[in-house]
Amino acid sequence: MGLINNHKSCPVTESHHSLHKFFVICNYILLCAASSCIFLTLSLRLFPSLCGFFVILLHVVTIIAAVSGCSASLSGSNKWYAAHMVSTSLTAIFQGSVSVLIFTQTGDFLGYLKSYVREEDGAVILKLAGGLALLIFCLEWVVLVLAFLLRYYAFVEGNGNSAGDGSFDRIGKV
Repeated sequence: MGLINNHKSCPVTESHHSLHKFFVICNYILLCAASSCIFLTLSLRLFPSLCGFFVILLHVVTIIAAVSGCSASLSGSNKWYAAHMVSTSLTAIFQGSVSVLIFTQTGDFLGYLKSYVREEDGAVILKLAGGLALLIFCLEWVVLVLAFLLRYYAFVEGNGNSAGDGSFDRIGKV
């Protein structure tokens, strides 16, 4: 999951190396933001309620989607790419809805989390988590676009594996 591409079988060419680097950096930022949201949620209550558990689970799935995105970009596999696109799309939708809930219903959402901290402090922590969820929402759509562009460029240049075995035959019928 490094920033330097040393794999010979990697579908990323030299011309799209900077695009791939930006894709990996966005995935790293997603990893950091999702783990920060987990710690912010745990700071509200060490053993989370059911609602808090689902918020933490959403951030764990976000982390898994970011890791699978880095793996998909390096392996070139259709399975990893499909899993990354589906998981990132779903987590983006849920991250957006969680951030809207946090910003519009802060007090109610804090009540569902059954926080041990004071309400004013809990609202500040929750709004920090909501801001990170909004950042995650935006970054996940950027990652989706970058993943699509990387896959498209690999397919057009003949590096994409359409049959899953690494072969790509161009038929020039008009």
